Amino acid sequence: MPEIATFRRAMPFWLSLGLVPLAVIGVTLGGWTVILMPAYAWTLVTLLDLLLGRNEENPDPQTDEEDLFWYRLVTLIWLPLQALIIYGAIWWITRSGHLNAVEIVALMFGIGVASGTIGIVYAHELLHQRNNLERWLGDLLLSTVLYSHFRTEHLLVHHVHVGTPRDAVTARYNEGFHRFFWRVLRACPASAWAAERAKLARAGRPVWHRSNPFWRYGALQVLALLLAYAVGGWMGIGLFVLQAFFAVWQLELTNYIEHYGLTRRRLDNGKYEPVRPHHSWNAPHRASNWLLINLQLHSDHHYKPDRRFPLLQTYSEEEAPMLPLGYPAMGVLAMIPPLWRRRMNPRVRAWRRKYYPDITDWSAG
Repeated sequence: MPEIATFRRAMPFWLSLGLVPLAVIGVTLGGWTVILMPAYAWTLVTLLDLLLGRNEENPDPQTDEEDLFWYRLVTLIWLPLQALIIYGAIWWITRSGHLNAVEIVALMFGIGVASGTIGIVYAHELLHQRNNLERWLGDLLLSTVLYSHFRTEHLLVHHVHVGTPRDAVTARYNEGFHRFFWRVLRACPASAWAAERAKLARAGRPVWHRSNPFWRYGALQVLALLLAYAVGGWMGIGLFVLQAFFAVWQLELTNYIEHYGLTRRRLDNGKYEPVRPHHSWNAPHRASNWLLINLQLHSDHHYKPDRRFPLLQTYSEEEAPMLPLGYPAMGVLAMIPPLWRRRMNPRVRAWRRKYYPDITDWSAG
């Protein structure tokens, strides 16, 4: 059994569990308590970032798998907790009648914060692993936000083409978040389908072959919707879709932040240079990395995609571009494009001068 010291070191990464009682409070009491979940995930974590600062220490990347048990466990137990939050809220709302329309929408937004900020982030970690249990848990989490194609899009498209025009979720320089959001909602399902079709073609299989994961994606999402109907009827489906939309909005807000304005050099042979730490924004802010299981150490994640979250490395500002704040605070800025551009465009221009001083025409992306 892992040592108690390892347990204590892993416990800050269980910060997400604080959302569960807040969801119960919001559903049962209503009123101002419906804002507790976003207040916890955004405001409190940002304040903790300001108080606790950055964590610039790097763990040993050769740490044994068995020493990561308490870190990994939170990602393994989140699925039933998220299902309880989503379906429990639907059951209560459709039967109690004590919440007005504004409270219901605010509550589903908060639940979307939990299923997007936590659920999709945990799914992302699980889908990068090799064992079937973790990948299945990742698929099930994605089905609860109706975004199952993210598995294919992220693994076969984003990681391969990040920083190039072929990657929809690499936000373009000067592109506002709101335009980015609707663009990726259209582009990503199609690019994921094309990636699976090409993969099947290389194996000599037709696109409708049973090994196409889109059949699994569709079946899991239908089951998730049927369960929402069983719990709350047609209103249950509406509430389920609403939280899923808010969750996807959270995901794409994060995607927008992670690579905004950063591109890879196209080489003379038509290919792009290998992915390096300087192709992602890095953010070693302590508390928000606890909540997001080190997702903000994104420079290392793209450099070493198979590295589990407790072992991700951070980099100095000489090695990777640095965000001024953690993702929760940067997400607020991204929602206000003029403020975002004022804060981030000078950083993108500085990044270009530092890593690609010979490029003077960036009009081609």
